[in-house]
Amino acid sequence: LAQGFDRRSLLLAVGGGVVGDITGFAAAIYMRGIPYIQVPTTLLAQVDSSLGGKTGVDLPSGKNLLGAFHQPRLVLSDLDVLASLPSDARRDGFAEVIKAALIEDPELFSVLEREGPDLLDPGNPLLETIIAKACAVKCRVVNRDERESGLRRILNFGHTLGHALEAATNYNISHGQAVTIGMGLAVRLSRQWVGLSEDNADRALDLIQKLGLPTDIPKNIDPEALLVPLEKDKKIQAGICHFVLLAEIGRAVIHPIPVEELRQNLMQI
Repeated sequence: LAQGFDRRSLLLAVGGGVVGDITGFAAAIYMRGIPYIQVPTTLLAQVDSSLGGKTGVDLPSGKNLLGAFHQPRLVLSDLDVLASLPSDARRDGFAEVIKAALIEDPELFSVLEREGPDLLDPGNPLLETIIAKACAVKCRVVNRDERESGLRRILNFGHTLGHALEAATNYNISHGQAVTIGMGLAVRLSRQWVGLSEDNADRALDLIQKLGLPTDIPKNIDPEALLVPLEKDKKIQAGICHFVLLAEIGRAVIHPIPVEELRQNLMQI
């Protein structure tokens, strides 16, 4: 208001996921919604958070507890900026690329499996194709279920435990690492609950580790500390968590798991 913004004004979000989320949320609630453009400058934002129209901010008690669905007018990704990122930030972004491959694109998974750590080089000529494929997965899912009434929930693969880890560590763990640890648990649960083959489970875990990302809860984190934020997850209803699991590489399913079963699994890790 002080700057004279009105309903014809346009906001520009230049930065990573946090910048995009805050800008998008501000655009969603200002004067009941003004337009904005996403210009993501991290790999994670380019393949995930800038796409789909979800905006939100975290609270001390949990992740994305305030937010709105508000689609950007445009998403403009310049891959050249990725060379300016620290190597850890590029690696973190691959968490969401791996997720996209595991839930819906076995061909992308095969490319990641074949190329491995070479993809962490920002000059790799395959990077543009990899990013485009990961973006395409999210766009296909969102186009079929923008408001997360069903199918879009598969994009939460790895995020149930991942968000709990972030909250339990006061966000001192990176989003990418939290998600791959969450995917590690989800892969193990997939063996137990939906019959993911041992070979495919091993391939999924091996790929995550090959790219230098974790699959296990750090030893300095008490699994019990994850239960409070986990039980606040929006996917839990009447003591049942609608968990995103893998039936096979490239095919995610949503499966009900009692929270008590999750508790027991966490305590056994």
